Amino acid sequence: MKDAKKCNQIPSKYDGFPYGDGFVSLTESILVDAFLDPLCPDSRDSWPPLKKVIRDYSPHVSLIVHPFPLPYHDNSYLSCRALHIANKLNASATYPLLESFFKNQVRYSNAQTHNQSRASTIDDMANFAVMTVGNSFLPAFKSGFEDQSTDAAARISFKYGCSRGVYGTPFFFVNGFALPDAGSALDYKTWTSVIDPLVKKQKKKGVEDLLIYL
Repeated sequence: MKDAKKCNQIPSKYDGFPYGDGFVSLTESILVDAFLDPLCPDSRDSWPPLKKVIRDYSPHVSLIVHPFPLPYHDNSYLSCRALHIANKLNASATYPLLESFFKNQVRYSNAQTHNQSRASTIDDMANFAVMTVGNSFLPAFKSGFEDQSTDAAARISFKYGCSRGVYGTPFFFVNGFALPDAGSALDYKTWTSVIDPLVKKQKKKGVEDLLIYL
């Protein structure tokens, strides 16, 4: 019975949002797991170089972003939940919405929303999100904040990060191994120093496998 209860806590699919049309399966490419908080300045600063390296090394590298709300950003959990709502309504808008949060972090900063009620913040966030997701989704987006499934999805993302030892953002894993300097944005040069040797090994193995086949 205890094992059955544990199985019921396992989500039906792998957590996170696969990035881009070039995403390859979990076993066929170098996989980067990124834990990001939409309202974290370091997560924001880490995004441009990470996005560039994923695009430059595609299809050899794939990316999954896991929303991970930090407790000292008051509205982070709501922003992470908004990403799950967006992903449910219009999956192609998930990353544009993440980038919108990065560009407008001050709007949901602790100081900016100090005198707002939670309900007011949610209403404002829904109106903000549909500027990216699509205005026609406004009623559905607002009801999404009352949908227990989006709440559960946001909780699963947080619990998954905790289970991997994530304690800050940004936090990166490459092929399941944590990179050093957690909580700091990595620049493009650092990313290439990590990814380039792995891609070369991958290409070499592909050539060797082809020679064996021939």
